[in-house]
Amino acid sequence: MDEIRVVAPTGACGSGFLESSLETALSWSPHFIGCDAGSTDPGPAYLGTGKPAFPREAVKRDVRLMLKGARRLKIPLLIGSANTAGGDVHLAGLVSIVREIAAEEKLSFRMAIIHAEQGKDYLKKRLREGRIKPLHPAPEFNEGVIERSACTVGMMGAEPFINALQAGAEVVIAGRSSDTAIFASVPVMHGFPEGLAWHAGKVLECGAAAVVNRKTGDCMFAWIRKDHFVLEAPDPELQCTPQSVASHSLYENADPFKLIECSGTLDLTNSVYEQIRERAVKVSGSEFIPAERYTVKLEGAEKVGYQSIIIGSIRDPFFIRQIDDWTERLLVRCHARVKQVYGDRMKPEDYFINIRIYGKNGTMGPLEPVKESLAHELCLIIEVTAPSQDEASSIAGIVRHQGLHLPIPEWSGLITALACPYNPAHLDRGPIYRFNVNHVLEPDDPLEMFPMEMVTVDESSQSKATDKVPA
Repeated sequence: MDEIRVVAPTGACGSGFLESSLETALSWSPHFIGCDAGSTDPGPAYLGTGKPAFPREAVKRDVRLMLKGARRLKIPLLIGSANTAGGDVHLAGLVSIVREIAAEEKLSFRMAIIHAEQGKDYLKKRLREGRIKPLHPAPEFNEGVIERSACTVGMMGAEPFINALQAGAEVVIAGRSSDTAIFASVPVMHGFPEGLAWHAGKVLECGAAAVVNRKTGDCMFAWIRKDHFVLEAPDPELQCTPQSVASHSLYENADPFKLIECSGTLDLTNSVYEQIRERAVKVSGSEFIPAERYTVKLEGAEKVGYQSIIIGSIRDPFFIRQIDDWTERLLVRCHARVKQVYGDRMKPEDYFINIRIYGKNGTMGPLEPVKESLAHELCLIIEVTAPSQDEASSIAGIVRHQGLHLPIPEWSGLITALACPYNPAHLDRGPIYRFNVNHVLEPDDPLEMFPMEMVTVDESSQSKATDKVPA
């Protein structure tokens, strides 16, 4: 082969795309369809709870169109990072959607299911062997962290996708994976230069993000060749330019020239971007530096407690002028009242109260460079995190009352400082999670951490046979 053609219908499965754009892309005869279905961008809650970021019906709509298009053209469909976080629960959820669609549309195909969730015993073993290494910045990582994790996944590279395709998969549904690997896998499998394959994948994984006039989530198409690749959005209203494509290397990257993957580093130092058609850009010169040691990034989430929040506004200019002093005094009053209510049953380290001041520094906090607020009103979001929901709710009730009547020197009598739009004033958020690992694992083999099942899906959405493919 001297050319690989691929379409990415959207940058996030469930975020949508124009059906007309996909139909145009399919008329350009792609060799495969790829789609990224997840990210850490939405935060740790999805990894911790097993829930997807997008509604099931939204995901099903996108998958239906991609699956029907792929089967019509008899080309592979590759979806990675199933249902946002790519754990086993997420993977099972997306597989069930695929089965439903197969039954409804009377489709039959061979499907590879690639797992990315990591067992705790396996992680502890690798940790004892010194095979788990920190990235910067990295939290403490030990066996206690592993045990507390609700879910830990490995971010697979291109090799598990290649393995699935070589085993005869027509549809590949994978757990957590490198976004780029989904698209780099096919050209790498066919011997295309890895620099071009990985660079094209880096742009494709975000769908039509690399255009100058992006209006919504939509498709991107690539022609990957031996000495360059070409990008063009199927929607005739969208245009790729050298700047729009080159600037995409800044997206989610600390270094605009280097992107680290499991098997090596994509180097864009010598990349050249050329406008070859009104809406299309040619890219050449991208290189790939193989890694000395193959590594897999780990992602984990643990529950840190339960949370209640209070939303309230402040309109009084006397309060606004001294808001920092007022919130500091509010915290002191709240902690003192919690001590009165709970005594030694609730120590200061057992709960946390955080105040976000929107209109002043709610977005950036202490990093906000504008120190003088000119707002005529402020919105306070007060977060209370505690070991149980009842405790978080109770402390939030204490905070609400203290905030409602805490005076300032100008107003010494009974006042109402905080206007709360909801009743009850506190809103219970339930369990909350945090990421607890920023490390890589050194496996013996690229497939070691990613066991695969191969199933035959028929019109009844049942598996006729299941082959357990060892890692």
